[in-house]
Amino acid sequence: MTIDARLAELGITLPPAPAPLATYASAARIGNLLYISGQGPIADGKATIKGKLGGSVSEELGAAAARIGVINSLAVIRQAIGDLDKVSRIVKLNGYVNCIDTFERQHIVINGASELLVEVFGERGRHARAAIGTNALPMGIPVEIELIVEIRD
Repeated sequence: MTIDARLAELGITLPPAPAPLATYASAARIGNLLYISGQGPIADGKATIKGKLGGSVSEELGAAAARIGVINSLAVIRQAIGDLDKVSRIVKLNGYVNCIDTFERQHIVINGASELLVEVFGERGRHARAAIGTNALPMGIPVEIELIVEIRD
């Protein structure tokens, strides 16, 4: 099954790749590795979910924001290489969680991203990972997802 067919089976339609919000590239390729800049719940240059985990954002909403970050990342990958079937492996995911000081379940929130990658790519989607708590993220978003992807020509 192609990745596009798998996305359709999951009911996921990729949006256009989000434009960078500042002076950086959305993706950078070095050899067979593609580095994807941080993506979050942003559409048309605006945050669709805002707030802090442990505050106004529940773990479930945070996990949903992480999934949106992956969906936007997949749109960036498609824009960069043209075909998601060229992804041979998701190598690394860094997940940043905007949270209050006492929140300690970043790993649970970022599972929203990790689980979606495995749903889409199967074992090729299983990756190394970090889940990091921070006191702020751009535009007040609750989660930002950064990926390193191995690709084939």
